[in-house]
Amino acid sequence: MIYTALVADDDALSREFLEEALDSLGLDVTAVKDGKEALKTAKKNKNFDLVVTDLRMPGLDGTGLLKELRRNGMEMPVVVVTAYGTVESAVEAMREGADDFLLKPISVEQIEIVLEKLIRHRRLEEENRYLRSRESAESAGGDLVYVSPVMEELVEVARRAANSKATALVTGESGTGKEVISRFIHQSSPRRRHPYVKVNCAALSENLLESELFGHEEGAFTGAISKRKGRFELADKGTLLLDEIGEISPSLQAKLLRVLEEEEFERVGGSRPIEVDVRVIATTNRNLAEEMEAGRFRRDLFYRLNVVPINIPSLRERREEIPVLAEHFLRIFARDRGKKEMCLSESARDRLLSYEWPGNVRELRNVLQRMAILGSVQVMEAEHIDQIVSLTSGSDSDRDTGVRAAVGKTIEEVEKEMILGTLRVTGGNRKETSRMLGITTRTLSNKIKTYRLMGISVPAKRSVL
Repeated sequence: MIYTALVADDDALSREFLEEALDSLGLDVTAVKDGKEALKTAKKNKNFDLVVTDLRMPGLDGTGLLKELRRNGMEMPVVVVTAYGTVESAVEAMREGADDFLLKPISVEQIEIVLEKLIRHRRLEEENRYLRSRESAESAGGDLVYVSPVMEELVEVARRAANSKATALVTGESGTGKEVISRFIHQSSPRRRHPYVKVNCAALSENLLESELFGHEEGAFTGAISKRKGRFELADKGTLLLDEIGEISPSLQAKLLRVLEEEEFERVGGSRPIEVDVRVIATTNRNLAEEMEAGRFRRDLFYRLNVVPINIPSLRERREEIPVLAEHFLRIFARDRGKKEMCLSESARDRLLSYEWPGNVRELRNVLQRMAILGSVQVMEAEHIDQIVSLTSGSDSDRDTGVRAAVGKTIEEVEKEMILGTLRVTGGNRKETSRMLGITTRTLSNKIKTYRLMGISVPAKRSVL
């Protein structure tokens, strides 16, 4: 049910009638005399469930009020009323996002019909949003599943941050769930009805990334045969996830800072400023404090991004969640493959708990997915896990042997052996290798190019399961 309403009408009698009519239908009503006062009131209290505005008012009219509400991220239903019922005005109001359009004189019955329609629409939206969030969460590796106090506190911070437009910087090791938290912030925010757009900053060169973020005009560069919108434009009114923000170049960092501060940019090859209303979430597995000290990351950009800092602990720091996550993943994979629900024995849980999980939740999910695909039993034992992947942490003597083997070698030699050895283990799969080593695929590719220039044989690429 809609509980609160904001009424804007410059005609005192009409405003009084709308206030009394909505009040008689059980709404808590705030009435103001024009669009400017309505916008000011809405900014102070963004929790109105409904806005009813006259179309023609001095200063800021109904259409202008609607545009400003949407530009400020307020997505409450808006009903426009007017004594001038032209088709053009109705089309313009609906084009700008009005939820309904009524002609004066208005009866209480008409308002009640509109309210009932809005309520039905809201219920359908909530149901669809829930179903979409479940689908997207499961496709990304599961919903937010946690039992540890540290994660409970982290999720609460993310939930509070969702209600603001402030930028958030989500940090943590690879595979900890930075994108899952980012999506949770979007889905918990007033922007959830608008796009959630993401871009992997590590996957593109500087020039391509600039075009990807800001778009380009026709003829801006070779191959730009038509105008193209960038991710900022596509994310207007919604959320933009900048994944691996620590990988972008200093020159692009400066351009990104300008967009965050001024909320406008130009396309590549363009000169016209384009205004956008985008909530930015950035993620990185790098230590940006160290990157700043080394001069690779701008301090002003860091402080602009780090308004809401969220650091996700590694899986080994919250081991109590390993069995819970494992059972969760097994249920999802079994269901998706039409199998009976699988579970873990006590020995299997112990085996999972004894492992360090350098790849964190992503690695755990990968192991459980292989178990679901290759396993033929309903209760997974420790030996079944060992048949699929070795989760032995290694004894102290093994680690001592490894240290002794590295003595006398340069860091470059040790690094080369580690990368080539991991490539052999993964059969040349670069994505899996970079994940296991905790580096980006671009960094791995650059090092492989260097090794080949030195005449060193590198395993060929291979796709994952």
